[in-house]
Amino acid sequence: MTSNAPKLVLFDCDGTLVDSQVMIVAAMTQAFQTAGLVPPSREAVLSIVGLSLPIAIARLLAEHPDLPVDPVVEAYKAAFFSLRQSLQHHEPLFPHARTVIEDLAARPDTLLGVVTGKSRRGLDAILALHGLAGHFVVLRTADDAPSKPDPTMVLDAMAAVGGHPSATLVIGDTTYDIEMAQAAGARSIGVSWGYHPAAALTAAGALTVIDDFRRLPDLVTDLFAQGG
Repeated sequence: MTSNAPKLVLFDCDGTLVDSQVMIVAAMTQAFQTAGLVPPSREAVLSIVGLSLPIAIARLLAEHPDLPVDPVVEAYKAAFFSLRQSLQHHEPLFPHARTVIEDLAARPDTLLGVVTGKSRRGLDAILALHGLAGHFVVLRTADDAPSKPDPTMVLDAMAAVGGHPSATLVIGDTTYDIEMAQAAGARSIGVSWGYHPAAALTAAGALTVIDDFRRLPDLVTDLFAQGG
C-alpha cells in the first residue's frame, strides 16, 4: 500500500446500502407498460441492477432490437420519481448499514465514497432520505462516468482524494461492482443480500462475501493492514 494514500472505501448503493428492489421492479413495470410492452420478470429486472439505466434497459429490450431505448428510459425515470413521492414506497437501508457507515466515517484515516449506476439526483435523494450525505467525501454516478464494470468511477474517486488502488476497497452486491474494482486495480468485498449470488461475486474476484454488514469494519481493518 502506498504509505501516503488515504484508505478509501467505496460503496455501491442499490442492493448494497439500500433495499430498493420493490421500487426498481415497480418503476420498470410501469415503464414497459407505458411503452406498450410486456414487462420483464422480476428476476430479469434485478439482474441488471447496477448498470447505468440506458444499458440496463437495452439489455431488457434485447428481444426487441428495433425498439428505441430512450422512451423507456424516460418512462422509467418518471415512474421512479412518482413512486418516490408515494408514501406506499420506501427505500430502506439494509440492516446495520447506518452503524457501519458511521463507524468507518469516524475513522480519521479512512474516507468513504459511493460509486453507483444511479443518477446523481437519485443518489442525492437517497442520501438525504437517510441523512447520510455528510459521511461520504466523494460521489460518482451514472452522470459522471460510463456504466459499470468500466473502472472510471473508481479511478475518478481515487483521483479526487489522492487515493491509490492498493488503498481502495469497493463494496458491492453485483459482479459489475467486483469487475469494476478489478479493472481499476482495487480490491473488493461482496455482500450476499443484493442482486447477484455470492458464488458469482467470488468468481468475479471478490476477496470475500459477507452475510452481515457488521463484519465489514473488522474486515476493512484487516485488509488495509495487509496492504496491497
